[in-house]
Amino acid sequence: MSLEIRRADVLQYIKPLREGGSLPAIVEASDGFHYVMKFRGAGQGTKALIAEIIGGELARALGLKVPELVFLDLDEGFHKAEGDEEIQDLLKFSVGLNLGLHYLAGSITYDPLVSEADAYDSSLVILLDSIITNIDRTAKNTNLLNWNKELWLIDHGASLYFHHNWASWESHLGRSFPLIREHVLLSRAQDLDRAAEKISASLTEEKIREIVDLIPDDFLAEKHAELSVKEKRAAYVRFLSSRIDRLDELVKEIRDVQ
Repeated sequence: MSLEIRRADVLQYIKPLREGGSLPAIVEASDGFHYVMKFRGAGQGTKALIAEIIGGELARALGLKVPELVFLDLDEGFHKAEGDEEIQDLLKFSVGLNLGLHYLAGSITYDPLVSEADAYDSSLVILLDSIITNIDRTAKNTNLLNWNKELWLIDHGASLYFHHNWASWESHLGRSFPLIREHVLLSRAQDLDRAAEKISASLTEEKIREIVDLIPDDFLAEKHAELSVKEKRAAYVRFLSSRIDRLDELVKEIRDVQ
């Protein structure tokens, strides 16, 4: 069975989550569920949504807990009912296809001082973040939740920063990821060899391609872009595959700073 992301319409804007500059919000959709909606009109545009899809679905393929991702359609004119000018502008520039994460009501932000995370899951998470160059899973902003006594991963929008400059993206293929030293799970990642085996077995080039194919053409298309939509898909597959091919180096880099 091929991977698929469901689609729903936004019915109600409930409240903003004023975290960072992207202004995600809790919304109600036509399927009756609430979502944390990530907007295409926010600062990083559709690149943040692409990183969210890739990071989230790679994590899911590894058996990690990630809220369901759903494409959310925002209707033209939706912004007219919003009184806050900043939010009104965000809605206006986000008409069309956006992305939502299923809202985990009652979840608690992961606290490295008191929350639980076992060695194996911690090792999977830190290696995944090294693969996707996720700079945003630190003690200051963990992007982890505890929900129903389980560890859940959220917000991968700051990953894959190579795609912010397509003209030089290939220069990132052989780079290390020194920012891994700031990872919130660094000290708990004590099962790296087993995690690496799981990643090598699960994240094959075929699986990576299947995940990259989930990205809508609409998210990839840009005016005056250096690469075509097809070339960008191939670049994501090549970048991720090359990182996994160098998994031993990534493991060593983590161990060297533990």
